[in-house]
Amino acid sequence: MKDIIVLGVESSCDETAAAVVRNGREVLSNVISSQIDIHQKFGGVVPEVASRKHVELVIPVIDQALEEARIKLEDVDVIGVTYGPGLVGALLVGLSAAKALAFAANKPFVGVHHIEGHIAANYLEYPDLEPPFVCLVASGGHSHIVYVGDYNKFEIMGQTRDDAAGEAFDKVARAIGLGYPGGPLIDKAAKSGNKNAIAFPRVLFEDGSLDFSFSGLKTAVLNYLNTAEQKGEKIIVEDVAASFQQAVVDVLVRNVIEAGKQKGVKNIALAGGVAANSALRSGLKAAAEEYGFSVRYPKPVLCTDNAAMIACAAYYEYRSGSASELDLNAIPGLKLGER
Repeated sequence: MKDIIVLGVESSCDETAAAVVRNGREVLSNVISSQIDIHQKFGGVVPEVASRKHVELVIPVIDQALEEARIKLEDVDVIGVTYGPGLVGALLVGLSAAKALAFAANKPFVGVHHIEGHIAANYLEYPDLEPPFVCLVASGGHSHIVYVGDYNKFEIMGQTRDDAAGEAFDKVARAIGLGYPGGPLIDKAAKSGNKNAIAFPRVLFEDGSLDFSFSGLKTAVLNYLNTAEQKGEKIIVEDVAASFQQAVVDVLVRNVIEAGKQKGVKNIALAGGVAANSALRSGLKAAAEEYGFSVRYPKPVLCTDNAAMIACAAYYEYRSGSASELDLNAIPGLKLGER
């Protein structure tokens, strides 16, 4: 069987990324240009600034990915790119570049759902991993529990009803003065804090839903900080970070374990930026051992936004006989399972 080489492009938020992947599993290159330093002073991603930076970087990043993979554009079999969800201006930059390359080089073109890309990152980390499995996708914009029935078959079993987990991390980190991005900073501070110091709420829906809600938890943290300040009490940042983080982890772990039980799968996977959180990884591993699940999660560079995961997802789309037309538009609010 002939090798299939996929060039992937990702620009849904504030990382400009390109990668080359062989046969959906072997990463030949994975170039990521992050804008974190630019957006830190604003305390979050500024969409217009992100879009302009993508315009500057997208072609150099693609060139570097091809160079590191030691191939030319004509050696590529398929071009895959994120077309949603994400920031519309940012998406349009990567999408336009990928479509132009596909047209110029006469290559098949595949639009990829960003969340499907995050799930696919696990295939790059674990060559033996195959569906079916349950995956928790937790990032700045998404908190989903997804049953992966096949490479292109997804069922949402639970999702956030308000803030995503990563969004809550960012907002709480800002409130306790840690800065942006919140996830890694809270993870670091929590290591020297007491996770049982403050009893923050865990939301459990009475209808048996596996959905999440982190808005009330975020508000509880803000109320705790305001009350302590008004009373003149000392705020131990590390304890707040650890207690908040544990409240998030407890809910994520409980719901994804329940999803695994309902589907009777052997493997539970993590994906998205929050999947790099050390407390989530250790908490899920402990719970999984108790209930007989195997836990899979990508290395940190594959948890954050990257193009190798997009190339991998594009490979399975293409192999199933699916390709996109060159008039494909960016869809910032694209739902999982939509085409």
